[in-house]
Amino acid sequence: MSDPLAQVVSLLRPGAPFSKLVEASEPWAVRRTEMGRPFYFAVLEGRCQLRIDGPAGDDTVVLGEGDFLLIPSSRGFTACSLDRAPPGPGDAVTTPVARTARGARVGDPRAPIAVRMLVGNCELDTRHAPVLLALLPQWVHVRGDPRLAALVELVGDEARARRPARDVVTARLLEVLLIEALRAAHQDGSATGLARGLADPQLARALRCMHERPAQPWTMEALAAQAALSRSAFFDRFRRAVGMAPMQYLMGWRMALSEQMLREGALPIAEIAQRVGYSSVSTFGLAFTRHAGTPPGRYARLHRPARAGGASRAGAAAVA
Repeated sequence: MSDPLAQVVSLLRPGAPFSKLVEASEPWAVRRTEMGRPFYFAVLEGRCQLRIDGPAGDDTVVLGEGDFLLIPSSRGFTACSLDRAPPGPGDAVTTPVARTARGARVGDPRAPIAVRMLVGNCELDTRHAPVLLALLPQWVHVRGDPRLAALVELVGDEARARRPARDVVTARLLEVLLIEALRAAHQDGSATGLARGLADPQLARALRCMHERPAQPWTMEALAAQAALSRSAFFDRFRRAVGMAPMQYLMGWRMALSEQMLREGALPIAEIAQRVGYSSVSTFGLAFTRHAGTPPGRYARLHRPARAGGASRAGAAAVA
């Protein structure tokens, strides 16, 4: 059986090459506006709260030691101490922030440190992000998970130490944390997205079918039968859990696979079309152009990596 979450994560290729250590003294508050990239928090010591901006209202989350929070979509947020209500997007935030060698010191530098956390932007494969980010939860908060807590402890140990290659080891640990957080969301199933859909055994059967056999001419009725639900019940349940209609999900997954195969350049467009469920190159071309804004042939030429032999010949010609 296929693993849809693993396939999505492998295409997104999450990474965390840059992080900073934030130390704060009460009372404190910091505001981050939407910067176009996902963000994460790993709380090493103490507690704080986070107010995450949302289109349908803000969410407030209390974070404790060992907690990990991932915001896959780019959204603004306010982090602050527990002794105040989190400031909103329009409220003034006046807590002093000073740069340090590893990150930032927030609040009165003479006061005791109340919280230490490692924060930073995540890196995702931006070529897939618009399609696949819609399949992830709006935010993932992992608490009380022994594996995640152990990873956070290792991250904190690396952040405080002065060992050789510290930044490289920290980045790799954070990459594992990102994947573990998404896997924990799958097991929890509380947030809308692919993780919640996979937590529903009946929906999971339909999702795995789409991932295992994207070339099959799936219809709503066929997918509903895989889930052992009526057509209307399947549609409503899928949309509530995953956040989009089943055929919209299938289209997004097919387009993500198409982008990957076009960039790799190992298959002709006609075969790619068949592998993602299109009976002709013309119908695939129309669907892909609507999705990517450019025909598949041009997309492949723009995104395909240059071949080593071609680069060498070009270099030799330039020298000549």
